[in-house]
Amino acid sequence: MNFLSTVEGSLLENFYPKGWDLAKIDACCDKGVAREDFWHKDFNPVECENIYEFDTLMGHEIANEIKKAKEDGKKIALILPVGPMGMYKWAVYFLNAWNVKCDHVYTFNMDEWSDADGNTLDNTNPASFEYSMKQAFFDKLGENTVPPAQRNFATKTNLPTYPEKIAALKAEGAKLVLVFGIGRMCHIAFWEPQFADEFASVEEWKAQNYRIGAKLHPLTIEQNALTSFKSRTTLVPCRANTIGPGLFLKADYIIGGCDGTLGRGMQWQGMSFLTTLHYGPDMNITSTFMPTMPGKLFYLSELAGPLVAECN
Repeated sequence: MNFLSTVEGSLLENFYPKGWDLAKIDACCDKGVAREDFWHKDFNPVECENIYEFDTLMGHEIANEIKKAKEDGKKIALILPVGPMGMYKWAVYFLNAWNVKCDHVYTFNMDEWSDADGNTLDNTNPASFEYSMKQAFFDKLGENTVPPAQRNFATKTNLPTYPEKIAALKAEGAKLVLVFGIGRMCHIAFWEPQFADEFASVEEWKAQNYRIGAKLHPLTIEQNALTSFKSRTTLVPCRANTIGPGLFLKADYIIGGCDGTLGRGMQWQGMSFLTTLHYGPDMNITSTFMPTMPGKLFYLSELAGPLVAECN
């Protein structure tokens, strides 16, 4: 029995975004990492055998971009995620080993948990992204850290200033680097695929810079319950402030990471990863635009498949 034939008339019928072609997504899952014609010539997936290699290589890539900008005497703007996280340890290691002072670095956290009005968690709350960034990155850089005035977090008052700040930095010659993970629903930041239903064209969708109090998809909430809240769905906020395609598609270079394995043969990210690579750019599946941009996407080898049924 084909699963796709059972969707109609089931609870799943209105669960997935209207613009998703499930048969096309399913076909993507059998393609591995073979190149597609629509990929940017300088976009490359980078296979990692284990999480230790993944964290190290992705951290080195971030640190190296910061180091190159310093050597060139230029500013660099980084759009940063809280997930994946392990690469920050190694970015800190390399930057401190090279003694790179990050006074030329400007950071923009891509999202933050919120309520419907955009009010965010207190930055002393361990669940807040600002707290996580300080613990994992800024504080560990010590004397080399990014100046506090050059760190931006996605509060309802500061997020609307992102477009102007980033545009001003780019006008000064700064390189904009997007660091990202890919969500279970193929979001980038918390820009969910169902948002596409609101826009008449791709051009209109691409013009959206941010959203305050964005309503998250149920699978996004469950993904975060598993990865960040030790399965406690009741603790996961259902909304977030987030950047949109009007900002992340302006990046000059991307550094992506897919580390969504759970051990014992279980994972949550293989379909999202392979759909990103092979579906083709489509505003209904946010992450499908990433291969059209120059940069690297680090991934754990298990995510490339084969994605077949197993009992674990």
